[in-house]
Amino acid sequence: MVRRDVIGRYHGSLVGLGWSFLNPLFMLTLYTFVFSVVFKARWGVGEEESKIVFAIVLYVGLICHTLLSEVLLRAPSVVQANVNYVKKVVFPLEILVVVPMGSALFHSMISLLVLLLIFVLVYGFVHWTVLLTPIVLAPLVLVTLGLSWAVASAGVYFRDVSHTMGILSNVLLFFSPVFFPLSMLPERFHPLLMVNPLTFIVEQARRVLILGSLPDWGGLAIYTLVSCLVAWAGYWWFQKTRKGFADVL
Repeated sequence: MVRRDVIGRYHGSLVGLGWSFLNPLFMLTLYTFVFSVVFKARWGVGEEESKIVFAIVLYVGLICHTLLSEVLLRAPSVVQANVNYVKKVVFPLEILVVVPMGSALFHSMISLLVLLLIFVLVYGFVHWTVLLTPIVLAPLVLVTLGLSWAVASAGVYFRDVSHTMGILSNVLLFFSPVFFPLSMLPERFHPLLMVNPLTFIVEQARRVLILGSLPDWGGLAIYTLVSCLVAWAGYWWFQKTRKGFADVL
């Protein structure tokens, strides 16, 4: 189902799967111009920070946000789009949410490959800590699945949920250190941003991909525990409310 979802998205287009990295590259170019040229934003990773360096650091945040937002934006309508499966009692409906996640992971993998290629062209090497990227992103996958199961269930009963997800996606984007380092904000705002599930993961992803440092293992353990709880709660709610899907649809 994941394979069909990925191929079906680009079926009939001339570029095909090429859009999976052309789209993020276009948005990366746009954001880099706006924030590094217009607003003169800097990450502080070096005295002479070039536009390419700014783009590389920014790209890490965009990859994390895209992984989360792509699944959340599709979650409200994923059950309605597969009504035929709802009528089959033996079909595990929770898989319908896992399919967009698999598709998002595929596109994230392509984006990571593009990021590493650009990094090699600029610096001539990659840090060995890139091998820890799956460990850093795994908790984000869990919390995204938990939220998506809850959103998918709510989307069956309340069609307005699909509209609010677009707003929520933008809120998560601009209230996380995607366009700016967390150190730029006063410490009194840090707890507020840490509520955002993207904040901690974006910071840790940059450590292993850009800085070549080990992640904060203690913070990652706590985040993973919370992610497991969110995933379990979302799954439990989805199973509890799925009994009424067929009647509503």
